[in-house]
Amino acid sequence: MPLQSSFSSFSTHSSSSSSYGYAWEYDVFISFRGEDTRYGFTGNLYKALFDKGVHTFIDDEELQRGDEITPSLLKAIEESRIAIIVLSPNYASSSFCLDELVHILHCIKGNNRLVLPVFYEADPSDVRHQRNSFGEAMAKHEEKFKSDLNKVHKWKQALHQVANLSGYHFKHGDGYEHKFIRNIVEEISRKIRRLPLFVARFPVGLDSLDSRVSKVISLLRMNSSDQVHMVGIHGVGGIGKTALACAVHNLIVDHFDGTCFLANVRENSKRHGLAYLQNILLSEILGKEEIKIVSVQQGTTQIQRRLCQKKVLLILDDVDDHKQLQAMAGKPNWFGLGSRVIITTRDTHLLKYHGVENTHEVEGLNEAESSQLLVKHAFKNGYVSSPSYADVLTRTITYASGLPLALEVIGSHLCGKKVEEWESALNKFERHLDDKIHEIFQVSFDALGKEEQSVFLDIACCFKGYKTKELTDILQAHYGSCMKYHIGVLVEKSLMKINQYDNNVTMHDLIESMGKEIALKESPEMPGKRSRLWFYEDIVKVLQDNLMLISLKVLKFDYSDSLKKIPDVSNLQLLEEFSCVRCSNLVSVDSSVGFLPKLKILNAAFCFKLRSFPPVINLASLEELVLFGCSSLEKFPEILEEMENLKALYLWGTGIKDLPCSFCNLSRLRRLTLNANEMYRIPSVIGMMPRLFLCDIELGGNKGRVSGEQEEGLHGILTHSLPSADMRRLSITNSNLSDDFFPLAVAWFPNVISLVLGGNNFTVLPECIQQFRFLKELLVNDCKHLREIRGIPPNLEFFSAVNCKSLSERGTSVLLNQQVHQGRSTHFVMPGGSIPRWFERRSSGACISFWFRGTKFPYNALCFAILLKDDFPSPLELRPIVTINGNLGSYRFERAMDQLFIFNLNSDPYYEALHLERGWNHAKLSYEAYKNYEDHKEKVPSESIGKEIGMHVWKEESSSIMEDIRFTDPYKMTQLIIMMIMLSIAFPNHKNHPLLLDTCIGLWMLLFLTHTLSGY
Repeated sequence: MPLQSSFSSFSTHSSSSSSYGYAWEYDVFISFRGEDTRYGFTGNLYKALFDKGVHTFIDDEELQRGDEITPSLLKAIEESRIAIIVLSPNYASSSFCLDELVHILHCIKGNNRLVLPVFYEADPSDVRHQRNSFGEAMAKHEEKFKSDLNKVHKWKQALHQVANLSGYHFKHGDGYEHKFIRNIVEEISRKIRRLPLFVARFPVGLDSLDSRVSKVISLLRMNSSDQVHMVGIHGVGGIGKTALACAVHNLIVDHFDGTCFLANVRENSKRHGLAYLQNILLSEILGKEEIKIVSVQQGTTQIQRRLCQKKVLLILDDVDDHKQLQAMAGKPNWFGLGSRVIITTRDTHLLKYHGVENTHEVEGLNEAESSQLLVKHAFKNGYVSSPSYADVLTRTITYASGLPLALEVIGSHLCGKKVEEWESALNKFERHLDDKIHEIFQVSFDALGKEEQSVFLDIACCFKGYKTKELTDILQAHYGSCMKYHIGVLVEKSLMKINQYDNNVTMHDLIESMGKEIALKESPEMPGKRSRLWFYEDIVKVLQDNLMLISLKVLKFDYSDSLKKIPDVSNLQLLEEFSCVRCSNLVSVDSSVGFLPKLKILNAAFCFKLRSFPPVINLASLEELVLFGCSSLEKFPEILEEMENLKALYLWGTGIKDLPCSFCNLSRLRRLTLNANEMYRIPSVIGMMPRLFLCDIELGGNKGRVSGEQEEGLHGILTHSLPSADMRRLSITNSNLSDDFFPLAVAWFPNVISLVLGGNNFTVLPECIQQFRFLKELLVNDCKHLREIRGIPPNLEFFSAVNCKSLSERGTSVLLNQQVHQGRSTHFVMPGGSIPRWFERRSSGACISFWFRGTKFPYNALCFAILLKDDFPSPLELRPIVTINGNLGSYRFERAMDQLFIFNLNSDPYYEALHLERGWNHAKLSYEAYKNYEDHKEKVPSESIGKEIGMHVWKEESSSIMEDIRFTDPYKMTQLIIMMIMLSIAFPNHKNHPLLLDTCIGLWMLLFLTHTLSGY
């Protein structure tokens, strides 16, 4: 069937729509009831739109026959910019019209495009509440569609929704119809006259359904018309902030009386001044050319006075100075209600200072999007012409790291080039950043102060990937206490980020490259004259030339595969940090490294082939020595003189078999790790470390043999040494400790807080461990000979006996005592076949529900016990979850699991921040479980392993708590009472109705039993 349509000079055709981030085929789609208005109002409206050149869709007379909406009609709706709904008296009698309405609201209104209702001879309240002809029509539909009442419900919702939209209302006698139509056409013409903004040549990831666009639109709160909202879009240069703002503009522009997109505010304000931009702003929104602003003050006054009643959309692009915001969007009340202001910037501090709370950080493209964008720019037909390009495309995507600008520049530059040319160009780009990309990043660098520029170069050249605290500690010696401020500025300027999960300093690879290029330009040909060195070849050259690097304080060889030997560094007398982490072929370190007077940090972690280390060290300033993972290193150096500043020594995973007697010169050592080493016994010099705060020991030299040698060694150490009052965290695992350990340990470690003793041979935890007055954590996992627990430290909170095969339920009875858990934040994991009896409430399976009353969640009054089935998989981790009123609440920590887990809920910011109603709230405790493998975790359905959950309420926590917690739904009880009252009112003479009387008695009995059996 032919579709009647008109073509407008303002319309956007599909051939060019891709550059605008949408695909609108029609300016207007008209939905109407044919028999009501086709040859009258709707026909005249269509003619008027046609005459104005508005590209309008109207269905053919024959097209709507049948009950199903056609695919061509659905497509027309989806491709229309604006929808006009002509709500005439018989509109709702057509199921076809109602389906059409539902689809319009979903596709057009749902994507923030304009839906304009026209109430033609129909009252909006009748549509909203389905009264008169609309009510009669819906009643007939309910009768006709008895088997599909969900469809009728959607129609009712759609009518209610469209009736609440702003539109036009016409009744005969109120005025001339042709004037009414003219007003509609003029508004539509104004809307579509606003040409869409160019988004990008290939707007990958910027269509209306994309998460980036939808996230910004959600922040704009388009459904709210009683406030003015400002939203900030921020991110690194070249990431696509402007393109995103343009895509959002094109989708929502029809909702506003006036609009203005001020591009390149940073550049244009410097070139022409702020008054020039104010003039453009007013001219664009008011549509008047005669406005002349001569000063910023005058422009500010004019904007406030002339736009305060106007609903506007204002986009300020690339703002870099707060004065720009003050001049053009000083306060929300400068604009009329319903206005929206979008600000794009690289500087998040500007947004904070201006009070912009709703912000969106633009992330880079993912791998699929990067591939799509690169291919579109690099290949004329939009698809890869040969499989031979696969490797260079992957290499380019990795190099660009999701930056659209880089993908566009490289793709355009290499369009039509051969694979060999791609490889050559990429080699060049990896050595030197493309000029266009460098120029974009240079803007952010130039905006920094001199000291902040220096900090940026330090991080880009040497410290990317460091922990924030570690970075701050290193650079604070040079920059003083301002380091935290400098880091904050770099984050605000979008030059770096702090990873929220591991607190590491991160930076886009191309920004890092720019920083390194800036440092290289200090002396391109002579590395020794540069302030920073990071290339292995440059560093070795400088060292071999024996140049005096007086200012060099940090030397890093990290991740170098070509480094085999650390050369003589005796000329680096001011060196403070020396690092050669994961140098896979490093074999030897020159002895000169052991005599650097200013060296504070020496890190050779995971140098697996390292065999030769300085045999003697005298590093008076050394604070941290890291050798973990050096599995080929068998000897620890002699300590020539006392090294009082060394606080941390990490020897995990080394091949060291013993420690020298001179080790005692590390008398102020606070942290020592000796896990996974080749030692046969605990070194005797450990007893000469009175300042040790943390010590991890695991003997690997036994290779599984049971021997008393290390136990005897420890016995001698503890017997002939003074107590270590500073020891707080002690871990001695897989070291064949016997029952003799505990009496000695109680005397030697009186103040220990955490004791980890997994994989040892003791058979009991004796009564004497009650003397550990400060012990809060005791872990004895994998102690397969442990049979009985006789004592518990008075302040113990965390206890774990996972995989203790000989430990019976009788042997753990002391852990199940109610008094042990009362008043403490206990988390006990152990074997066990049942939940203690004092848990009054039980629920089979993997969850338990309860109701509580009040505005605070009573976490401190609740104790839970989780029991797993006998055949649960091992090793297993379990993560309890609290859900309140259907909202996923706080995730508790993960815990290695045995069959029984008893725990109290701790205080949590989530609970404290809850804002609850005074009535009853529903809570549920459930859990997630994960089977542990060497390289990954696999989720296990909790219902397949869960046997039972118990819950206990601590009565002493609150005298009224028992009245405020229920295990049955209080609302159901209330509903039952109301139902009984209503029955009594409806049938006052119920004695004359025996059946009714029996029903009432039964219901009252049910109410009584429900109340009685609920417990409390």
